[in-house]
Amino acid sequence: MPQETRVTVAATKEYHPVPLPDYVELPVEEMRRRAQAFYDEIRTRHTVRDFSSRSVPRDIIETCIRAAGTAPNGANHQPWHFAVIGDPAVKRRIREAAEVEERAFYEGRAGEEWLQALAPLGTDAEKAFLEEAPWLICVFGERRSRSADGVRRKNYYVPESVSIATGFLIAALHHAGLATLTHTPNPMSFLNELCGRDPHDKPYILMVVGYPKEGATIPAHAMEKKPLEEIATFL
Repeated sequence: MPQETRVTVAATKEYHPVPLPDYVELPVEEMRRRAQAFYDEIRTRHTVRDFSSRSVPRDIIETCIRAAGTAPNGANHQPWHFAVIGDPAVKRRIREAAEVEERAFYEGRAGEEWLQALAPLGTDAEKAFLEEAPWLICVFGERRSRSADGVRRKNYYVPESVSIATGFLIAALHHAGLATLTHTPNPMSFLNELCGRDPHDKPYILMVVGYPKEGATIPAHAMEKKPLEEIATFL
């Protein structure tokens, strides 16, 4: 996101700086240790499609969402909403609606090139995990939302902000010991009604959360990661 120019506008909050509250500089070796430790942990995150129905305490999900809510975002408007679904009846309706879209996708909407790209992952139109996992989290982007003092306002950099927050959420859930799947049926507008959200909100991700089922597998193709020199350029 570009550097924002600080402008004081009538009827808006004025710029008011406060000291950086909690940054602690670390010795370089400790930085290296932490960077390596995080990489070693996050590289064990895998997209799971075989979920156990074992329950996960709600407070763990709440804490992970709080972590996602700390993500950087446009104008600090925090243009996201996390609709958390644990009700089996709602999960059932979501699965039914998602599979309608998935069948259309696999039966022609996707196109041959896209289907060929998905073939090594072994995916299909059946989405049993939407009912089996204890929690679904639908991540919405809000084009407009209310501030803490109740003023309705336009939001900025919504896709970028929601994407960063989703990354935070995935990392937090993995750090807590849970498995995740980012599911994106297309179109996803049925989620607005099922989650009771404003029709102008945009659903970005339907995240499946829980424990892996005993004997769960992942596709070998998912283990193929590009090396550093293919994903980064140092100038």
